[in-house]
Amino acid sequence: MTAEKERADYDELCAYSLSLRDPKFIHQLVVDAWAAQHVGEKSKTIGIAFALIGLYLHLEKGYSGKEVQRAHMRLANRRKEWPRFTVPASRGNMTASDVLAIPPGPGREHAIEGWCVSVWHSWRESHEQVRELVRQELR
Repeated sequence: MTAEKERADYDELCAYSLSLRDPKFIHQLVVDAWAAQHVGEKSKTIGIAFALIGLYLHLEKGYSGKEVQRAHMRLANRRKEWPRFTVPASRGNMTASDVLAIPPGPGREHAIEGWCVSVWHSWRESHEQVRELVRQELR
């Protein structure tokens, strides 16, 4: 699969997740999974930190996408410099394209959750660093 095709699938998945207008705001999870999976040379430390924090809060603390979004807003006002994380070589075995291949509805929303798990697990070497950052910044 080309990077252009995957990006187009992500854009379509974003349109889908926004169209749901669900109170849990699953769109935030799509954004965080994509950002954590597509870290590159141009990625900003705040973007990486927020993506990892979002996945952590959702998967380990049970936050909804809306609650993750609120946490991001609180964090944005707290600090100007964000830590660096060691980027894993592989960042999950699911992609936005895999999620989009599932028909719209509960199955696709379940696939979004699976994508988040896959990406979060790939960053396992940074989990404790993310937990500590959250303990410090979101008391």
